Amino acid sequence: MAAVAVPNGSRPRLNALRVADAMTTGVISCSPETPLRAVARIMTQRRVHAVYVFDYGLEDDESVELWGLVSDLDLVAAARGEIDNATARQVSITPLVTVFSDDTLDRASRLMAEYGVSHLAVLDPATSRPVGVLSTLDIAGVVAA
Repeated sequence: MAAVAVPNGSRPRLNALRVADAMTTGVISCSPETPLRAVARIMTQRRVHAVYVFDYGLEDDESVELWGLVSDLDLVAAARGEIDNATARQVSITPLVTVFSDDTLDRASRLMAEYGVSHLAVLDPATSRPVGVLSTLDIAGVVAA
């Protein structure tokens, strides 16, 4: 999460800050067929709470399609049942809820509440390609500052 500059000690308002001010940059992903235990290993090893699910289609970068997101809460819910044959496709959040990095945090928080999700895929406004993730924890960090 990026540090948020606050002038004169005042607290920033969510409508005055952009998603880019709080998001976690970078894209950690798996394919829809990835076993859920492997997704859990990715989360543990990379110390993240969500993994993008991409449909890789062809081998070139242009054919990669953002498909969904598996959050730690999705993983925990699935772990209560039969997890050995479960895949990322079966538990991922679809359709994926997205925001652009230049959207306000207020808009992002409204989307989280409206869709009942704790993570949003952050897209570059120029390319519409994923550049990071915004979580409820990222927003809590801004509120706590």
